[in-house]
Amino acid sequence: MFRRILIHPLMRNMSIDDPSATQRRKQLIRTKPFLRLVYEEWYGFLIRELPVGIEPVLEIGSGPGFLKELMPELISSEVFHCPGVDLLLDGHHLPFADASLRAIVMTDVLHHLTSPSRFFEVAGRCVKRDGVLAMIEPWVTPWSRIVYSHLHHEPFDPDTPTWELGAGPPLSTANGALAWIIFQRDRERFESDYPEWKVRLVEPAMPFRYLLSGGVSLRSLMPGWTFGFWRQIENLLSPWRRTWGMFARIVLIRK
Repeated sequence: MFRRILIHPLMRNMSIDDPSATQRRKQLIRTKPFLRLVYEEWYGFLIRELPVGIEPVLEIGSGPGFLKELMPELISSEVFHCPGVDLLLDGHHLPFADASLRAIVMTDVLHHLTSPSRFFEVAGRCVKRDGVLAMIEPWVTPWSRIVYSHLHHEPFDPDTPTWELGAGPPLSTANGALAWIIFQRDRERFESDYPEWKVRLVEPAMPFRYLLSGGVSLRSLMPGWTFGFWRQIENLLSPWRRTWGMFARIVLIRK
């Protein structure tokens, strides 16, 4: 009931697997001041993590975002046709030569990949030595379990024994707990199966601001001018980010 009351008019009665929903999300990210500031912070992190070099940077799942506005040289991509996106591709099959990419960046994408195992193999082939795979992903904490289990539209299952999601529609097929499963619960397995990747950073963060922004489906709960105040509150809570975090900043380095 709470979600039905807060649903943004642009997303009402809209299937998230409808390609037009991505365009509406794009509009929301640009027109909701609080949400746009969240994305600007995320993008700033991704840009700062990029290694120096002349090789291209690929973003997977670019459709609703605006990272390319901040990095015009970025290769943007999406799994279905979206205006302004450079490439139509599946993250499990990247059409790039070996060691040809400086980095791959993603925002809220990993937990939609039906076979993350296949993705890590393909990304490891395409990213050059000392290149990076940087991402923002939902994370599992005592607080986020409550939020994602009751207020979010995507599946969230920290207890599933498998990484694989199986076949299904590109966006509604998901497990919001997947990054935590791979890089926290099953970290030893990841490091054993993918020795070409070094886990440089896994940092939980942002317990409230995305929630207050309403995300890409709900109305904003706070005006944009309060963003700095809430960032300060979150900074004060940073010692307890493993209890309160809702997302994680994750960076892998190609050995």
